[in-house]
Amino acid sequence: MSLTVHENRKSRASLGSATGSPFHQPSHPDRVLSHLDAMRKQRVLTDVTLRAGGRSFPCHRAVLAACSQYFQAMFGGGLRESLDQDVDFRDSVHPEVLELLLDFAYSSRVVINEENAESLLEAADMLQFPDVRDAAAAFLEGHLNAANCLGMMLLADAHQCKRLYELSWRMCLLHYETLRDAEDFCYLPKDKLLELILSDELEIEDEQVVFGSVMRWVRYDAEARRRHLPELLRGVRLALLPSECLLKVVACEELVMADRRSRSVVEEAVQWKKLLQNEGAVTQCARPRKAGHTLLILGGQTFMCDKIYQVDHKAKEIIRKADLPSPRKEFSACAIGCKVYVTGGRGSENGVSRDVWIYDAVQEEWSKGAPMLIARFGHGSAELENSLYVVGGHTAIAGVFPASPSISLKQVERYDPFGNKWIMMAPLRDGVSNAAVVSAKLKLFVFGGTNIHRDKASKVQSYDPARDRWDFAAECPQPWRYTAAAVLGSQIFIMGGDTEFTAASAYRFDCDSNQWTRVGDMTSKRMSCHAVASGNQAVRGGAATSGTQRCKTLDCYDPIDSWNSITTVPYSLIPTAFVSTWKHVPA
Repeated sequence: MSLTVHENRKSRASLGSATGSPFHQPSHPDRVLSHLDAMRKQRVLTDVTLRAGGRSFPCHRAVLAACSQYFQAMFGGGLRESLDQDVDFRDSVHPEVLELLLDFAYSSRVVINEENAESLLEAADMLQFPDVRDAAAAFLEGHLNAANCLGMMLLADAHQCKRLYELSWRMCLLHYETLRDAEDFCYLPKDKLLELILSDELEIEDEQVVFGSVMRWVRYDAEARRRHLPELLRGVRLALLPSECLLKVVACEELVMADRRSRSVVEEAVQWKKLLQNEGAVTQCARPRKAGHTLLILGGQTFMCDKIYQVDHKAKEIIRKADLPSPRKEFSACAIGCKVYVTGGRGSENGVSRDVWIYDAVQEEWSKGAPMLIARFGHGSAELENSLYVVGGHTAIAGVFPASPSISLKQVERYDPFGNKWIMMAPLRDGVSNAAVVSAKLKLFVFGGTNIHRDKASKVQSYDPARDRWDFAAECPQPWRYTAAAVLGSQIFIMGGDTEFTAASAYRFDCDSNQWTRVGDMTSKRMSCHAVASGNQAVRGGAATSGTQRCKTLDCYDPIDSWNSITTVPYSLIPTAFVSTWKHVPA
C-alpha cells in the first residue's frame, strides 16, 4: 500500500462520523515474552553475553535493561560495559542463580526453595531485581527458626529487607540463650552484639548468660577484640548479677582485671547494685530486662478498681495480691522499677482525686506519695528516664458538682520518685483525655484521645524532655480514644478502642520514621482496653467488647506468630489497667 492510498483513505474517513474502536489483547505480553525467551535460547538477535562461573548466557540488552535498573545503567549510562559484547561476573554471582534471574526476566516466573532462597536474595539485590528479592525474603520469613535466625538477621540487614530483619531480630532476642552457643555467634559484628545485649526485650532472666556470651565472643579473638570489652560490659546488666558472681567471677575475670576501663565498669556496677537494693535504682546496668518483669492487672468487679492481680504466664493463671486501699475508677497506672504508681481518678464519692498510691511489688505493700498538682481523671501516664509523667485528662470545674468534668486538659506533670515531688512541664499542643500515652526512644508519645470539642482526636503528639517541648509527630490512621498502646523496641502497637472503623483493628507506629503499618485485627473487638509489653509480646485485654459485654480473655501479639489468647481473667474481674514491674531485686 502506497502513501497516497493511505492518505486518501484517511481523507474519506474524516468526512464520516465513525469513532475509533480500541483493541486490547491481554495475552500479548506473555506471548511476546515467550517469543523473546525462545529467541534467547536459540541465540537469535542476542547482543550481549553474561558470564558467571565458567558458564555463558546470551541475552538481549533491551530485555535486561527493562527488568533491572542495574542493567539499564550498565547498558545505557555510557559505561564501558555498554559497548562490550561480554559481561563477566566471575565468582560474584553463582551461574545457577544468574540463570534463575534471567529466566524470571524472560518469563516473569521463578521457583524459590530452601536451597536457593538466600543466594537468590543476594543476587537479586545486587543486580536490582527488587520483586525477586522481596519474594525470596518473604519465602525466608516463612522458614525462620532458632537455628537460622542469626544468619537471616545479618542477611536481611545487608540487603535492606526490613520485615525479614524485624522478624529475625525478634527471634534472635527470643532465642538468645541458644544462639550464644552457635558457631555463627562468634562471627557477629561487634555493633550487632552490642545492639542485642542492650535490648530490654532480650529474653533472658539470668544476666550471667549475657556476661558469659560476651566473654565467649571476646575470647574467640582476644587480641583483636579485647579493646571492645569495656563497651560490651556496659551493655550487660551487671548490677543484676548475684553479689557473689559480680565480685568473684566478673571482677576476677582475667580479661577484666587486665583492663583499667573494664575494672571501672565493674566497680560502677557494684555501687549501683547497692543503690538498687536500697532505693530501687533504675540505671542501665541495674534495670531488669522485660523478661525479668511480671505482669500485674488492676481491676475489680465493676469499673471501680479495688484489687491487684499477678499474671503467671507459665501456669496461665491469675494470682490475687494486696487490695488497693482507696478504690477508684478512671485513674492511670504506671510502673517504675518494682513500684506501681496509681494516679488520680474518681473515688467512691465521685470526686476527682489528686492522690498518688504506690504499690511495692517486692514487699506487696501500698503507701501514699505526694499528691499531684492538679486533680485529674481520664489521663495517661508513662515512665521516662526514671520519672513519672501524667498527661491530659479531665479535672473538676470549680463551684460545680464534682462529677462535672472540664474540657480536656493540656497540663503535663512530672513526678520525681526519689524526691517525692511534682513539677509542671510544657503543656500538650492539643488538650486530650482518654488517650494512649507511652514512652519510647527517650520520648513520650500521645495517641488520639478526646479533644476539647469532645470529639475523637487524630493526632500523634510527642514530647522531647531535652527541649521540654511537645510537637505533632504524625496523623493517626483513624481517630482514636479509649485505645491501648504497648512498646516493643522502637515500635508502638496501638490496639482497639473507640474508633471510626473497627474496635478490633491494630496498628504499628515506627518511632524512627513516624510511619504506620496495619498489623491485622485482634481476636475480638475491645473498647476501654489496656495493653503493656511483656517480654517480646504485647499483652492486651479490655473491659468490654460491644455494648456492655465483658471480655474475659487476655491476648498477646507476637510479631512472629500474630495474635493468640494466653489466659482468662476471673469472670467477676474487669481489668482497668496493666503494668509490668520487676519480678525481684537480685541479692
